[in-house]
Amino acid sequence: MEQFRRRQFLIAVGALLAAPNAESQQTPKLYRIGWLSSASPSSPISFDVFRQSLRELGYVEGRNITFEPRWTEGNAAAAPSLARSLVELKVDLIVANGTQQALAAKNATATIPVVFALVAFPDKTGLVASLARPGGNVTGAAFVGAEYGKRLELLREVSPRLARVAILYPHKNPASILALEETQRWAKQLSIALEPYGVHRKEDFEAAFAAIARNRPDALMTTADPLLTSHRKEIVEAVVQQRLLSIFPLPEYVELGGLMSYGHSLPDMNRQTARYVDRILKGARPADLPVEQPIKFLLVINRKAAKSLGLTIPQSVLAVADRFIE
Repeated sequence: MEQFRRRQFLIAVGALLAAPNAESQQTPKLYRIGWLSSASPSSPISFDVFRQSLRELGYVEGRNITFEPRWTEGNAAAAPSLARSLVELKVDLIVANGTQQALAAKNATATIPVVFALVAFPDKTGLVASLARPGGNVTGAAFVGAEYGKRLELLREVSPRLARVAILYPHKNPASILALEETQRWAKQLSIALEPYGVHRKEDFEAAFAAIARNRPDALMTTADPLLTSHRKEIVEAVVQQRLLSIFPLPEYVELGGLMSYGHSLPDMNRQTARYVDRILKGARPADLPVEQPIKFLLVINRKAAKSLGLTIPQSVLAVADRFIE
């Protein structure tokens, strides 16, 4: 009997000692994610897709993840201070949408992981050491392919007499400057005169649209930049009003009335970002995660826009389109 009582006592003590550990295992860590974007809270498309993608990966807001969103609202000069504010909050990870936002985050911390999206040429702007081996605390998904030239080729195929193309680009964003230079290289090969219009603040767009109206180019295109994406409604309105052929990096422009888009899907890029965040929170190091590049490029055509321009899209272009907007 004494041996039986002793065994029961030891079992009870063991259960009491184990109870706190079991309870701690049931309480998930609450990860704090900083979000730094050039858009505004009124245009949260990327943020919404990113959050939904994390939900699909098992993250529940308030239970094992919480967000600290910061928006530069088209004012890139605000990015450094906003990045520092996230570092001061001791967030577990920073997601940066846009090259200037990503550079601000990298400059603000060398220890907190930074995952970027909607950037171009990250290896040339100093964000990463190389695409294959980013090094440091920064990695993500980027535009780096020859899509800039392909957009010009598509415009020329749709309009063989195309001679002059206006291009909108944020002139203080190093990635957009590189994108402009890449497009100029392709334009020279195609004997197309490329006419750049730099923008930086909301006020710059009106002046750019007025100059484009005066100069009457054959078509308009943009670089792939979050600043421009956040003003896509105004850009498309100007294109429609001036009856210009147009091609954009993202389908979101075409859904508003632009003629064509060729590029990577914005939602897909933010899903890629969410997957990298998940891997890093589970222990992966940014330095070991190669920069992801678009695998598939989508051509989207707005048939209604083509009809309003009196344009017949060649069968060669229609045959390779991934989606049509009627």
